[in-house]
Order: sequence, then structure tokens, then C-alpha cells
Amino acid sequence: MAERILMNEFKQLSKPGENPWLNVQLGKGDNLFLWDVAIIVSNPTSVYHGGYFKAELKFPSNYPYSPPEFRFLRPLWHPNIYPDGKLCISILHPPGEDEMSGELASERWSPAQRVESVLISILSLLDDAEVSSAANVDAGVMLRNDPEAYNARVRENIETSKKDIPEGFIMPSSAEIKPPPKDDASDDFWYDSGAESFGGSDEGSFGGSDAEMTYDEDDGAEDDTEDDDVEEDPAEDEAKRLAVTPNKQVLGINLEDSSRTATPRPT
Repeated sequence: MAERILMNEFKQLSKPGENPWLNVQLGKGDNLFLWDVAIIVSNPTSVYHGGYFKAELKFPSNYPYSPPEFRFLRPLWHPNIYPDGKLCISILHPPGEDEMSGELASERWSPAQRVESVLISILSLLDDAEVSSAANVDAGVMLRNDPEAYNARVRENIETSKKDIPEGFIMPSSAEIKPPPKDDASDDFWYDSGAESFGGSDEGSFGGSDAEMTYDEDDGAEDDTEDDDVEEDPAEDEAKRLAVTPNKQVLGINLEDSSRTATPRPT
């Protein structure tokens, strides 16, 4: 299952012209579980503008139940990037809430996430550093106290990154980052996983789609017709009223006194 999902995602992200801010290739031996990725910063207002930042993505065998691992291959000066190129970013943390860090489950990885959403989050992180939880403390202090020195350090990283631009590759002048499109493969994923229902699905978490809850209007009309032919019984109507209408005698509770709890009726 993981191979099929990764192949679909790779095809989508590597379409020519579709994602000019990315350069994605399979790793050595066309390994689907190891991707060579380059994030291209083409936003002219970004401190990292002009960078071609190479990285690698490693996927676990149980993807997408567990998150991939991401690592920049060259040092990149940023408060949330460790010296070894790994990132401190919630979307790459295992699913579930973390009481120690205070991260909510919605901020961390989930099987509904995809590679594109991870890469967009990383691209956004470059210009939206979280200094309060810095992976690189020195970079965080410099960004706060001496932004000009910080920018100069980043420019050095940008120039170094350009050495990794493949021969013949044309760097985009600008690129608009669009939200990830709905991937039809995600529907197949839930089907293949054997999950009949999921908390966030349109069909509801109690199983059964809207189609299963519909009824034939003609059948309903026939029932109404049959009911019209049946003579109503006043005693039966009264029994039905007591069954659906709360009153203090049936419930064994004084409705005027809401502090009391219901008591069983004597048999």
C-alpha cells in the first residue's frame, strides 16, 4: 500500500511545470522510500530568496501511518533547523498529542497528511521561525538581536546552495504556492486500509453513508395511504402519546423540582 501511495504522490509532485518551487527525484536505485528533494525559494520578499536547498525524504514502511524523515543536506542557518539539517517542526512529529511539548494532535502528523503539505510547511517555516523553541539557539539569538548579521549568514547559505543546481535546470523567477489539490488516491487508501469509517469522513463516524439512510418516497406514500384506511383507536393514540411525551407520572419525577433525579416507577 505504501508503494502505491508514494508512487501517486511522486508522479503528482514531479509533473513538469506543476510545482516550480520543487525539484523531486527518486533516490538511488529509484527507491520509492528515499526521495531527493530541492526546495526552491522564489518569493522575492523572503530572506531565503534564490536558494536551492537540497534535502532528502525517508519514508517508513508503514507510511502514511508514520511520518517521513526530512533533512537538509547542507547546513542552513535557521532557528528551527538543527546543525545536522533536521527540522524541529510539528508536522513531522508522530501522531497524537504530546503533553510535554503541548502540541495538539491536529498540529502533528496524521495519515491524512501528504508529502506536498509537509514541504509547503517547511517552505513556510523558513520565513516564520519559531524562536521560542529553537533547535539552533545561536541562530535564534542572532535573529532577535542582530537581524542584519542573520540575513548575511543566510545569504552565504544561499550562494552555497546554488552549487547544487543541476546542469540545465532553470531556476524559476517566481512561483505561486497553491494549496495541495484533493488526491483521489487518498480515498483509495482508506478503502485499502479496511477502515469502514473514519472520524473525519463525510459518511459519519457511526458508519453508513447518506445513501444508506435514504428511503423510497413511493414506499412512504404507500404507507401513508395504508394508514389512512385504518380506523384510529383513541386508546392506542393515548398510549403512543405517553410513550413519547415526558410527564411526571411516567418518569416518576417532579418536573417542577429539577434538583431531584428520576426514580423507578413501582411495579
